[in-house]
Amino acid sequence: MRIDKFLSNMGYGSRKEVKILLKSKAVEVNGKEIRDPKVHINELSDEVTVGGERVEYAEFIYLLMNKPQGVISATEDKYDRTVIDLLEEEEQNFEPFPVGRLDKDTEGFLLLTNDGKLAHELLSPKKHVDKRYFAIIDGEVTEEDGAAFENGVVLDDGYKTKPAVLKILKSGAVSEIELTITEGKFHQVKRMFQSVGKEVTYLKRLSMGPLELDPALALGEYRHLAEEEIERLKQRK
Repeated sequence: MRIDKFLSNMGYGSRKEVKILLKSKAVEVNGKEIRDPKVHINELSDEVTVGGERVEYAEFIYLLMNKPQGVISATEDKYDRTVIDLLEEEEQNFEPFPVGRLDKDTEGFLLLTNDGKLAHELLSPKKHVDKRYFAIIDGEVTEEDGAAFENGVVLDDGYKTKPAVLKILKSGAVSEIELTITEGKFHQVKRMFQSVGKEVTYLKRLSMGPLELDPALALGEYRHLAEEEIERLKQRK
């Protein structure tokens, strides 16, 4: 890995800022002063110091984002802004990706990481990881809908969903609900309500597994997960 990418990943600023840092003669690799940002190092075995302080290497990044509407859950797109575009350069250098997808018009909890193993564990249908949503529904949501979701409903392509838990917060011509599912089929929540003759007009993911959306995060904001949160995700407790 190039020394400028390594230092940027470890939080020492953008590539431009790291170049300035290197010119200041503050960076050493295995006791040798390094000024060239193109120098390659072994991030696992080389000892890198900045101002005499050793830089501890972190391989993975874990970010919690409050995804806004109008942004797609992808690493790149020719036409639309992606969740990666919302990250600072030092986070982008880790090459994270969204764990699962939220529709372009859906808000809320989105995990981004470069830990492929954890992402696979969280997305595997066999692991039954809960995903909880808040939704506003055009139409009166009833206890009968809840029973249907609990038994599994048949979507427009013939797929029968796994059991889901529906909590009715407000019922009327416009209803408000929370729905917990363990799958991530394309437009699943919207299609589940379509199967009972109703339409989702607003959708927000509140949680995934043991973690909930941080209420301190405004739309489009994100933060690094704490070590304790990462462990809870891995253990799903």
